[in-house]
Amino acid sequence: MSVSLRRRVYVIQGQVQGVGFRPFVWRIATGLGLTGTVGNTSQGVRIEAQGTQDALDAFERRLQGDLPPLARIARTVRDDADPVPGETSFDILRSAGKGSHTVLVSPDVGTCPKCFAEMRDPGNRRHGHPFINCTDCGPRYTITRSIPYDRAVTTMACFPMCPACAAEYADPGDRRFHAQPIACPSCGPRLWYVETGGADGSVDAMRATPEEVLEQTALSRTPPTVQDDPIGLAARALRQGKIVAVKGLGGFHLACDARSPGSVATLRHRKRRPHKPLAVMVRNAEGIADIVDLDPLRRSLMEGPERPIVLCPRNRKASTRQLPDLIAPDSRDIGVMLPSTPLHMALLERMATMRGMPPILVMTSGNPRGEPLCLGNREAIERLGGIADALLLHDRDILVRVDDSVVAVREDPEPGERAPVPLRRARGYVPRPVRLSGSGPTILGTGGELRNTLCLVRGREAFVSQHIGDMENPATSGFFEETAAHLERLLEVRPQGVVCDLHPDFQATRHARARAVRDGLPLWHLQHHAAHAASLLAEHRHDGPAIVVALDGTGLGDDGTIWGGEVLRMDLQEAAWERVGGLTTFPLPGGDVATRNPWRIALALERLLKREKFPRWERANAPDARLVAEMLEKGINCPMTSSCGRLFDAVSARLGLCEATTYEGQAAVRLETLALQAHHWRNRAFKVCGPTLYLPADGHEGMMLIDAPSAYASVLKDLAFGYPMPEVAARFHANIAKGFADIAIGLAHRYGIEDVGLTGGAMQNALLAWYIARRVAKAGLRPMLHRQVPAGDGGISLGQAVWGRRMLALGRKGDSW
Repeated sequence: MSVSLRRRVYVIQGQVQGVGFRPFVWRIATGLGLTGTVGNTSQGVRIEAQGTQDALDAFERRLQGDLPPLARIARTVRDDADPVPGETSFDILRSAGKGSHTVLVSPDVGTCPKCFAEMRDPGNRRHGHPFINCTDCGPRYTITRSIPYDRAVTTMACFPMCPACAAEYADPGDRRFHAQPIACPSCGPRLWYVETGGADGSVDAMRATPEEVLEQTALSRTPPTVQDDPIGLAARALRQGKIVAVKGLGGFHLACDARSPGSVATLRHRKRRPHKPLAVMVRNAEGIADIVDLDPLRRSLMEGPERPIVLCPRNRKASTRQLPDLIAPDSRDIGVMLPSTPLHMALLERMATMRGMPPILVMTSGNPRGEPLCLGNREAIERLGGIADALLLHDRDILVRVDDSVVAVREDPEPGERAPVPLRRARGYVPRPVRLSGSGPTILGTGGELRNTLCLVRGREAFVSQHIGDMENPATSGFFEETAAHLERLLEVRPQGVVCDLHPDFQATRHARARAVRDGLPLWHLQHHAAHAASLLAEHRHDGPAIVVALDGTGLGDDGTIWGGEVLRMDLQEAAWERVGGLTTFPLPGGDVATRNPWRIALALERLLKREKFPRWERANAPDARLVAEMLEKGINCPMTSSCGRLFDAVSARLGLCEATTYEGQAAVRLETLALQAHHWRNRAFKVCGPTLYLPADGHEGMMLIDAPSAYASVLKDLAFGYPMPEVAARFHANIAKGFADIAIGLAHRYGIEDVGLTGGAMQNALLAWYIARRVAKAGLRPMLHRQVPAGDGGISLGQAVWGRRMLALGRKGDSW
């Protein structure tokens, strides 16, 4: 009796290359007795499967339900074909094809448990190998030049496989089948250790110049000599209190012993980073469990394939001997990550064999302050020679700079619910796309000036780049160009339009203008907070109207003032928005100088309230205070702002928490940290509030505004009443939250809108975001918060790109160049 055979053709699009998808297909197909082929093409993975109807149906079910850990299917196109007579096997084809495609490159993936187990096994041929990987883990995005993803287009192309690795690579039943970075001690990258001539961990200058080190070590692609134990040398240096630059996946880390106050202080001094939090790395979650509060969600994030830095609340019982306060002096949270590479794990495990407490390493970005990550060996010697005492190098090139991702866990409006929130989206997440509600042309969004990212939309997907940084540095501007070129090459797209910020002097704006002129593209300018709002709505695939509360530090408004405390009404589908509420304006004496010296802003608000007695910080800054008072009186260099972030800075200064900042957001972080010390703040959130602060404003066309001086005055009243400082800080948070929530609720009712979005850098403040979202939810409205891209400026490029797509679809002309 003859068996009726059918043949089906599938094109699978999504994250299906470099993740073990083809051997997965081969295993289920051969297991079901199917014949045919599977191969990578630029359109996706193409499968031709032939067999009985029942076998093909089972194949389809398993294809969707039993995916490899890293695979993600975005779209499946299925068609029938004529059976092929005499076909007897199911084969994996070599990659082929170029041109337009919808293939996704996988992000870099943290080392999997199986590889770690092999690395620890003395009987395994990869025992101790610091570059071990398989199809379930290892470098991807940072080593890939183009698609299809094959070894020839990665930085592993210059490492010929040994016979043993080649056999594994060619065996569909092996875990390393077509694992493009496959290597072993015989054929893989080599590691070596270099002393820079550092001053034994002290804060004195280096003994040798970078040029002398380069001359002495003759660094190139390969090490000058083979060292017996470079990891042991680096581990001993760290135990001795030295600073070691370690070459990782997307760049260098600067590492030191996190338990040593002297080492941490030296690192801070050399990097000119006095207060900004430092992340730490431990071998496993147990290694930090007695120092931070590690709940199941944070632990699962820490151990997941992305391996981000996870913010964890400091355990109040932990002593400074376990981890000095100098790690994160302004915050209750400590950023913790597990090793994302076998090299990091090998370093920690070697340290664990030495005398001393279980190792905890500071692991911070390997760059001088304000500059991009170091990428290559020679570059690291030159740029980090004045910071690191030694370097742990290897000869596998890094193609793309990618920093560590940072994730927090936040309370959802629904009681008892929590969710991860990205604060910096980079390694482990990029280039994973954000799914959009509809398809459209390719648009480039160039982001903002601080915490820059760029975004390319392609079809139904938006590709937000890794964290690029602050654009005022020329080197960062070059990194922006590198990233744009690499993403366009990887996605095989060319933008059909460009969107940038309204501010004409931003470097990102200049890049956008130059690109539009060079390629003859339409250019649109989108106001900063409107871009925040569009980013949030795009992330939620929300095309209808919404009320969006956008709170942050700075963004040029379309009226020439500095915005930052805004309530907008936006319809993304119609590419329309308007400002309908927010904070009243107040002066910033000295402009940007005031953002670095919050006492100036507090003094301005005190003057607006006509207070005759001024606090100690005016006396401490007497000469400058007199100058500021004169500037305010004459209105000289005092731009007006409605910034929520600057209001928080002023309150922080008034409470004596932060009169001058060393990093963006420092004053507000200290204020939030103080507020978190108030007892049972969640239960009392809406009982501690004073009078409602919002009002329909005369002369503002029906806008609903919070009076900024009145909000500041509420803090002065609480101080006069004698509330404890944490309570004063918590009450201020709740007051501002109640004001913005009530404005959003009132405007939603006015316009018949049910959705309220919360965005902007201030929404990374856990108290503020939770207060507003909870009150909005209690009013029967639907709050939307960021869950895929940062609420801060790292997310606005998404909003810009999606906005430009709508402008092009609606036939709106671009602005003048």
